[in-house]
Amino acid sequence: MKIHEYQAKELLKKFGVPVPRGRVADTPEDVRSIAEELGGPVVVKAQIHAGGRGKGGGIKLADLPEEAEEAARSIIGMTLVTHQTGPEGRLVKRVLVEEAGKIARELYLGVVIDRASESPVIMASEAGGMDIEEVAAGTPEKILKVTIDPAVGLQAFQVRKLCYGLNLSKELSAKVARMISGSYKAFLECDCSLVEINPLAITEDGDAFALDAKVNLDDNALYRHEDLKELRDTAEEEPLEVEASRHNLSYIKLDGSVGCMVNGAGLAMATMDIIKLHGQMPANFLDVGGAASPERVANAFRILTSDENVRAVLINIFGGIVRCDRVANGIVTALGEVEVKVPIVVRLEGTNSQEARDILEKSGLEFTVADTFDDAARKVVAAAG
Repeated sequence: MKIHEYQAKELLKKFGVPVPRGRVADTPEDVRSIAEELGGPVVVKAQIHAGGRGKGGGIKLADLPEEAEEAARSIIGMTLVTHQTGPEGRLVKRVLVEEAGKIARELYLGVVIDRASESPVIMASEAGGMDIEEVAAGTPEKILKVTIDPAVGLQAFQVRKLCYGLNLSKELSAKVARMISGSYKAFLECDCSLVEINPLAITEDGDAFALDAKVNLDDNALYRHEDLKELRDTAEEEPLEVEASRHNLSYIKLDGSVGCMVNGAGLAMATMDIIKLHGQMPANFLDVGGAASPERVANAFRILTSDENVRAVLINIFGGIVRCDRVANGIVTALGEVEVKVPIVVRLEGTNSQEARDILEKSGLEFTVADTFDDAARKVVAAAG
């Protein structure tokens, strides 16, 4: 689950990470009041779940309160387009107003899970304020990494190693060390999948603080954090994905034209691959799970066909935990409840697969039944045109 920058900073502040003074606002008038309270230059920052806001015109500096108000008028209500939003952009509903300091250096700090070592990794770099992906691709030697043993935790020598690699003075090392330790503690205690401070700003007078912050929370651990659940902003999420989450369906919207309904994440990934192999793009990832009940299938169809880009649907079910005939009955029942106006290709393989084919053929509904995985992909790609 993604959260906004201002929420990420409030969270990190609880763990001892210094952040600029500021508050969030949703009207230009409130922005002016906050700027007056802060005194001096401020920065007005659009709050959306995407990076690259400055390049898209979503971050503006203001020396005076009236300039801050004018900046807010141009940002609030705009559709901000960045490399992470896609061409459709995101509507800006609120902004963060913060004091603007004199920055001498910009560093990078991030905590993520390294799936190769199955451990948390802290990354740091002197090349802060840039897209870390570009730094990693072009100059990987600029990125420092320490792998943390989950059973032992972050050690003092690892923090010192990072601070030394960042070429910090003794005084700054102490300040940045606290930020590293606080970020890791937040990552651990809040069950995060990402904590990122970019840039970690070093001011001309020798202070260090999180100029920008990004925190992603592990959805699977939110049951342990009722307070963090309240940080979710569904207006920033894809509406069909929000609807799917209400029915406990694993759904991710994509840009293609072939809707996919599959049981099992591995089979779902393979299904998307073979659709692309035969010349079309999948419209979604959708795993209905092992228990494909009529209600679950009906909800899945409703979500699939709500995507205007879908021109054909492929149902690809392997009957292992669930019998194919039970799935077929679910499909027939679901199509009696949900009107589907696009071609449907069904491939059911596994336990009672022949009984399932008989059920579909005798239902009186229009299906294209496929015999093999490849056959199913070819037929649905042809149906999608």
